[in-house]
Amino acid sequence: MFTGLIEEKGYIKKINSGAEGAELIIGARKVLSGLKTGDSVAVSGPCLTATTVGKDSFTAWAMPETMKRSNLGLLKVGQPVNLERALALGDRLGGHLVSGHVDSLVTLSGRREQGGAFILSFALPEHLARYIVAKGSVALDGVSLTVIEAENNYFSVGLIPITAAETTLGQKEIGASLNLEVDMIGKYVEKMLIPHLRGEDDREETITLSFLQKQGYL
Repeated sequence: MFTGLIEEKGYIKKINSGAEGAELIIGARKVLSGLKTGDSVAVSGPCLTATTVGKDSFTAWAMPETMKRSNLGLLKVGQPVNLERALALGDRLGGHLVSGHVDSLVTLSGRREQGGAFILSFALPEHLARYIVAKGSVALDGVSLTVIEAENNYFSVGLIPITAAETTLGQKEIGASLNLEVDMIGKYVEKMLIPHLRGEDDREETITLSFLQKQGYL
């Protein structure tokens, strides 16, 4: 589990690709403190497991599914990546709950400056539109951001100067593919409600105006 607050920008030192995925050797400093083999690190969004830890880098393995669903397969040697160690119990949750499981790639379609901040717009896959709401949270390349606008086919977020400078998002150009993780809470709520909305569970009433009145909501 992560917060979406990036600890540092690392970089790709080497990529060893194979039929079973890819081994990524990632240069870093801050996240190496206390990092052990088997620990989780979010690398520009996807949660990866550290397989070796050195003095100035760590190695992680990305499975074919991870490479297919994320932009890790597009990375080149020397490119920067956003890094965050897993959340420890008792830490401050300054961003939002981020699982490190990418839902989709999204394309940067617009970028403009507004009062020192940057407004980024993205084309939105239709099947994910219901999970993104204005003033809600998303993670883009592992960065926790607040949604400004949300429609059926696009959404926008804002970058304050420090976020633009200390993450890879400040360097993204129009047409770039970013890893999107929607708010996990919305997905769980939807799954629990669907049987009631469809009347699929005979043991429970469906959610109707009458049901809400009985429960004291209206």
